Amino acid sequence: MENEIGFNIFVRTNRGILLTGEGEEFLNYARGVSEQFGLLYERYVEKRAKEKFSVSMQHYTFAVKAFIDTVKTAGIDCYEFAVYETTTAEVIENVKNLKSEIGILYRSEFNEKALTKIISENGLEFVELFQCDTYVYLWHRHPLAGKDCISMQELAPFPCLAFDQGKNNSYYFAEEMNSTYEYERLIHASDRATLLNLMVGLNAYTLCSGIICEELNGEDYKAIPLVESEKICIGYVKQKGIKISPIGEVYIQALKHYSD
Repeated sequence: MENEIGFNIFVRTNRGILLTGEGEEFLNYARGVSEQFGLLYERYVEKRAKEKFSVSMQHYTFAVKAFIDTVKTAGIDCYEFAVYETTTAEVIENVKNLKSEIGILYRSEFNEKALTKIISENGLEFVELFQCDTYVYLWHRHPLAGKDCISMQELAPFPCLAFDQGKNNSYYFAEEMNSTYEYERLIHASDRATLLNLMVGLNAYTLCSGIICEELNGEDYKAIPLVESEKICIGYVKQKGIKISPIGEVYIQALKHYSD
C-alpha cells in the first residue's frame, strides 16, 4: 500500500513501528471508510434475511386490519414492514416505484376505463379481489341510522364527506362511489380519523364498500345499503409480470377474509 500511495505510513525501527505524520492522517481517513463499509455490510449483507413488505392503500379500515393480521401471522422474527394510507394517485405511484409491492384500490363501471389505462401506462396490472355494493357510512346516532336502506334524496340535507386527492382531484381518482353526483354539501378531508369526527360533529356521511372493521373504528358507526347502489370491485395493483412475494400472498389472503 505504501508503494501505491507513494509515502510511508509507518516508521519501522528496532524498537517497533510508529505512525508517520502522513500515516496518521491516512489512518483517520481509512477508519472512516472502514466504518462506512461496516454499515453497508451490516445493512445489506448480514441482514439480507430480514423480510420486507410494504402496501399502499386507499382509506380502507379492512385493508389496515388485514395488514395487522399479516404481521401477527407471518411468523417472522426479523422484518421491516410499511403501510401507507394515501391518495389514489400515490397508491399507483408507490407501486410503480416499488415503494410498495401492492396497492389496494377500488374500480367501478364509471372509472374502470380511465383507471385501467392509467394503471397500464405505469407498467402495472389490476387484480380483482371481490365485488360489493355501495353503502352509506354514518354515526350510529345519525337521524337516518335506524333505516334499512337510504336514498340519495334522504341524504341531501346532510354533508357528504370525501377524501381529498390533492392535485389529482379527478372524478376518476375519487375513493367514494357516485363521485359525479352534484352534492349540495360536500366536505373534503385528508385522513380517516377526521372523517369519523366530522360524522359525529356534523351528522355527515360518506359512501363506502360496506366492509367495515369495528375492532379498529369502534361500534359507533354503521354501514347501511344505498338505494342507488353501484357495484364496485375491490382489488390490488402490482408490477406487471412480477410474482407476489410469500408475505404479499399472506396479505392478499387476509384481504379476501374480509369479503366474506
